[in-house]
Amino acid sequence: MNWWKWLLSVLVLLLTLSAAAIYSLLYLSLPDYNGTLSSSINNTARLERDALGYLSVHAANRNDAAFALGFAHAQERFFQMDILRRNAAGELAELFGERALNADKNLRKHRFRQRARQALAALPEPEHRLLSDYSRGVNEGLSALSLKPFEYLLLGQRPASWQDEDSFLVIYSMYLDLQSRLGRDDYAMTVLKQALPGDWYQFLQQHSDVWQAALDGSRIEPVNLPESDYPSLLRQPDMACNNCLLMDSADIGSNNFAVAGSLTSHGSAILADDMHLGIRVPGTWYKAQLNWRENGNMHTVTGLTLPGAPAVVAGSNGALAWGFTNSTADWHDLVALTLSEDGKRYLTPDGYKPLINLYETIKIAGQADQTIELTETQWGPVVQFGDSPLYALRWVAYDDIAVNFRLMQLEQTQTVDQALQLAPKVGVPAQNLLVADSRGDIGWSIIGPIPKRQLNDFDTAQDWSDGSQGWLGYYSPEQQPQLSGSERLWTANARMIGGEAYQLIGNGGYDLGARGWQIHQGLNALQHADEQALHQIQLDNRALMLQRWRDLLLEVLDSETVEQHQLQSYRQYIVSSSQRAAVDDVGYSLVRAFRLQLLQLQFAPLSAYLEQHGARSQDLKYPLEAPMWQLLQHRRPDTLPPGFSDWPALLLAAVLQSKTELEQQYGSLAQSHWGALNEARIQHPLASAIPLLGDWLNMPATPMNGDRHMPRVQLPGFGQSERMVVAPGQEQLGILTIPAGQSGHPLSPFYRADHQYWLNEVALPFLPGEKKYQLLLTPQG
Repeated sequence: MNWWKWLLSVLVLLLTLSAAAIYSLLYLSLPDYNGTLSSSINNTARLERDALGYLSVHAANRNDAAFALGFAHAQERFFQMDILRRNAAGELAELFGERALNADKNLRKHRFRQRARQALAALPEPEHRLLSDYSRGVNEGLSALSLKPFEYLLLGQRPASWQDEDSFLVIYSMYLDLQSRLGRDDYAMTVLKQALPGDWYQFLQQHSDVWQAALDGSRIEPVNLPESDYPSLLRQPDMACNNCLLMDSADIGSNNFAVAGSLTSHGSAILADDMHLGIRVPGTWYKAQLNWRENGNMHTVTGLTLPGAPAVVAGSNGALAWGFTNSTADWHDLVALTLSEDGKRYLTPDGYKPLINLYETIKIAGQADQTIELTETQWGPVVQFGDSPLYALRWVAYDDIAVNFRLMQLEQTQTVDQALQLAPKVGVPAQNLLVADSRGDIGWSIIGPIPKRQLNDFDTAQDWSDGSQGWLGYYSPEQQPQLSGSERLWTANARMIGGEAYQLIGNGGYDLGARGWQIHQGLNALQHADEQALHQIQLDNRALMLQRWRDLLLEVLDSETVEQHQLQSYRQYIVSSSQRAAVDDVGYSLVRAFRLQLLQLQFAPLSAYLEQHGARSQDLKYPLEAPMWQLLQHRRPDTLPPGFSDWPALLLAAVLQSKTELEQQYGSLAQSHWGALNEARIQHPLASAIPLLGDWLNMPATPMNGDRHMPRVQLPGFGQSERMVVAPGQEQLGILTIPAGQSGHPLSPFYRADHQYWLNEVALPFLPGEKKYQLLLTPQG
């Protein structure tokens, strides 16, 4: 027995020594938050932080502020910045090895590294100098660490210095995140349109007629159930899909809404913004206030920065507040290629041209470099989906107009009108911009370039070879849609405009619309608005969209069915709860699961057909909620999916199958409360690679309120990446909370600093708190 005790003691000692060594290495890579550092900055700047790590920069001018911000970004978030630039450039394998090679191969076709260099060369000199100051700050912040960030120690790598062009790659990385379908949607729509009669294609791919809340009041009428027979393709009994998931809600979203000063006590307009993104450790955003002097005037801008870029992305400058949601409009098209017999040329309006072959080298950690061949056309890279024909991808992101740093001009813009004039000239992934000013005005516009298209159909691949179809440049700023003069404005990734304006931007996979409709209802209920009232709308987790599904489910659960299938407790959960996506609500889980199960049963043949042709049903542009509901109202026998004799049998199958799946996964209905289904998975990207200690890097696996189709959007790894509410000029009343914390270093006091506030829906102040830390950056010599 003694040797066991001896062995145990040795193991404990080894683990203790290992933990001490790990702690020492981590500690050495912590940044200094206090003291004085000599740097290449032109004038002394102060970097102040409050108890939660909220950064305040005090600088002599905007260039020095950019240097100081870059310094702070690098010290707290360099690894995340590195991932963003490498993601856009297709250079992940250089860090992660062969496991990232396929990702790099897919990303390289965009050639964003080359495009970033071209964008940098075209940058006006003042902006170029500011970007260079930011990059110098980044590199000096990285060098000032006693040890490189811990992620590089784990990977056995050295961080590469930051280049000016890398900040453009950060913007391109947001293009990839926010406009991520890259032709898969057009391809899925093409496959479906080719397979179905026209009336059934139009029926299945239609806007929701119920959840409409367009800013201009426009409405789109429903497409009625066709009188013709249900297509045989949708009734094939021998077609099965490996992935029957449907496009229910695009997990790229956001809410923003605003009220005019006529509804507030202080007379300033109020803006609320919560951008929905994948949530990881650390989060996307970094809270900062920049203070600098220019032409004798003091400037202060406060809000959210994106590590890797020198701008305040969303926030307030005291006169104007701005925020974004993804426009979810149509920003790319598939070009159907006509190839020559030898497959080496493609037809254009000027005859056949040779396909362009390019070669790129991918560096792979631990292995030899690999050269890959890329194929392009005059319209863009060649893409293929499974065994599909070859297409070309035409995307806004490939044009010079796609990226610039004019967003920074919002930092000194004073009024809504000025902001709306600026919006079309800004080079970012096209967003819904909402602005609010201290005079009480609010406004909306698409921020970013809008291509001028001459196409028969925005939604499916088109042949551009005869010159009758294609892109004809971009709309001028005067032609882009804008709205102002309202008391209430809102956007939530659904269709926001109709008529001719809608024809400019199309549909890139709009949200069903229930979330925007619910925000609209919440705003209309406010006769007087303040910051807390708008924050409560951000936290609204009422399941209004599911109400009609709850009623349907109770209709299915008649007394005979309940008795025959022992569904008494199941029905009681529906009756007693199911009104909110709340962590302790079992009924909500049951109604939600019933709806999704019914959709998958009904459209399994459609999913299978698309899958067999290299497409996915979740890539269709329009959710299938609207046609499903119409099918339920008519309940025609011919529209039943295979294997069901009548509609009651289909509905009961959706009940029993969804119930069984929940019981099998969670043990019982009682344990299938929404918190069990919606448990946080907010993780560091390297956590899984670290034995025993990896989970320490993650945020707690905590049950969370909220879901899709309601303002409080929250899924395990996706949701409100920030909650901001602010009235310009009244920033002391504002709110700003982020998940996780400011720092990416696990020993930093700021690593988890915001998380419990975000998780528990506590409103942190918009402005930085009392100074607790101060670091001075002084000029050398």
